Amino acid sequence: MSESYVREGYAGTGPGAITPDGCAVELYRRLAVGDEPEVIASAVPAGASILELGCGVGRVTRPLVERGFVVTAVDESAQMLEHVTGARTVRSPIESLDLGDERFDVVMLASLLVHASEHRVRDGMLRACRKHVKDDGVVLIQRERFGPRPELPRERIDPGGCVIRFVSAEPVGDGVDSMHVEYVFDDARWTQTFLTRNLPRDQFERYLDAAGLAVDRYLTDDGIWVRAVPQ
Repeated sequence: MSESYVREGYAGTGPGAITPDGCAVELYRRLAVGDEPEVIASAVPAGASILELGCGVGRVTRPLVERGFVVTAVDESAQMLEHVTGARTVRSPIESLDLGDERFDVVMLASLLVHASEHRVRDGMLRACRKHVKDDGVVLIQRERFGPRPELPRERIDPGGCVIRFVSAEPVGDGVDSMHVEYVFDDARWTQTFLTRNLPRDQFERYLDAAGLAVDRYLTDDGIWVRAVPQ
């Protein structure tokens, strides 16, 4: 896939390479790692094999490798994958990933990717999770918090010093919003516009069920991190 191709409804601005879904490679290299590694490590066996779907530049990959996990990192952007270290990398869209008979102790779908605007993409991602997890393995999914989306505009400060400003979310139909976000450092600024689907808990669990997965437990009180198991 050409990195110059931009998907309809997605856009990005700022220094450096921009992926087809509007993500800026240099921005993601700068953003700090959050609590993802701790949440993941607390929910899976030590030393587990992990298939990380949508790894980006490897912000979470590196801390997982440092904790002793064996990670296979998947992303559709070659420019993102250039920055991943310590892990095997695979370039592929998540929804069409096919690693043959290979199965993993853990499959991870983070970065709110489950909120993909297109049903076929979300369903394909969840099927890829089920296809590549061992029958006694687990799937970890990061989703939006329970309840209605917070009022916009709003902002927060990333631990790395970036002001992340959620500017607007405009409905475009069928439960999908066009979200516009700004990322501001002292010396650089990026924007991203992307499509995201609201996914209430009951719908989310139905989509999991259709893919052959079921919620084992919600790992965080806000429901952002979910541990699912094969049915």
